[in-house]
Amino acid sequence: MVAGKLAPGRIWSASGAVDVRAIRARTRLSQRDSAKRFGFSTSAVREREQGRRQPEAAARVLLLVIASRPEVVDEALAAASQPCGCGLER
Repeated sequence: MVAGKLAPGRIWSASGAVDVRAIRARTRLSQRDSAKRFGFSTSAVREREQGRRQPEAAARVLLLVIASRPEVVDEALAAASQPCGCGLER
């Protein structure tokens, strides 16, 4: 960071298919519990697992993080529910 400017970040594309069923299986959660824990609707989880719906890019990124480090998502969501004084409180 120089003179208040952010350094260029890594540009990454979340293209390609994501195996939602396999990711959920690794967490050992039901569709309902997985949806509740990670902020998806149960119907979205079900439809993605059945191949009737593909996750958008942001959801694919979240699913990839869940696949490798679900505890990081838990920590981020817990922190987001706490007041930060930044005007983004729920």
